[in-house]
Amino acid sequence: MNIELARTFIAIVSTGSFIRASEHLNVAQTTVSARIRNLEQLLGRDLFIRHKGGATLTPAGQQFLRHAPMFIQLWQRTLHQVAVPPGRRAVLTVGSEVSLAQPLLLDWVRWIRDSLPDIALRVHVDVPKDLTKQVASGEVDLAIMYAPQHLPGLKIDLLMEEELVFVTTDPKTRSPDGSDYIYMDWGREFTLQHEMNFPDVAPDIQMDLGPLALNYILSTGGCGYFRLSSVQPYVATGELHLVRELPMFSHPVYAVQSAIADRSVSDAALAGLHAMAGAKTTASESPAEMS
Repeated sequence: MNIELARTFIAIVSTGSFIRASEHLNVAQTTVSARIRNLEQLLGRDLFIRHKGGATLTPAGQQFLRHAPMFIQLWQRTLHQVAVPPGRRAVLTVGSEVSLAQPLLLDWVRWIRDSLPDIALRVHVDVPKDLTKQVASGEVDLAIMYAPQHLPGLKIDLLMEEELVFVTTDPKTRSPDGSDYIYMDWGREFTLQHEMNFPDVAPDIQMDLGPLALNYILSTGGCGYFRLSSVQPYVATGELHLVRELPMFSHPVYAVQSAIADRSVSDAALAGLHAMAGAKTTASESPAEMS
């Protein structure tokens, strides 16, 4: 079946009318109508009820709606797999959410290029919600995430346990109760633990991107909870000070693999990621050893 027929069907469902679908697809309305007639002939069923307000799905259309997105995703996945550059045996798409792009994703990409030179590589960074869906649909083969949703089509492995530690630019600061405290949203589990340990803290500033929050306190001054690996260099130079008496919080990192990924390629990349993460964990200093 022509993939444009399914895309046109989805466009009508999304916009609610043949006219708006034609505008969305940048084609004539007669083209949209012709595609749907062709699709209905192929399926042997009417898919839409046309009326002045637009178009609504028939029972057959509602059933086809369950399968059309998967059909499109399968086609996109097929195009992705056959688009192998000369001299390469396969294409691998890896990704991460923004906070993990550096250094973990960057180091992983370097490892793949060195260890799997016959693999063409695509690298993608996105917000967690969209990234999870892309892995589930097969658009991304492997991704690094903090708290992936458990969706069908995903294989989720614990990669490493990071520690969130309290650091400050002012060595006199001993708690997160001042106006210079930057609350970094590390997810639901961190929020629960934070509220249990600091029930009376109401921060003036809240952020949801670790690198942004860290750069803010480094340039402006302040304090907050950050990943140990990201603050170690600044603690070593004296730009940040670790407050050891405050609680640390666990912040696990997961490797998320698509169930329809080419396992002969993705398993090798995943094994390398686990080995690399293990080496980083072993080499990382504990807070007690940091000066």
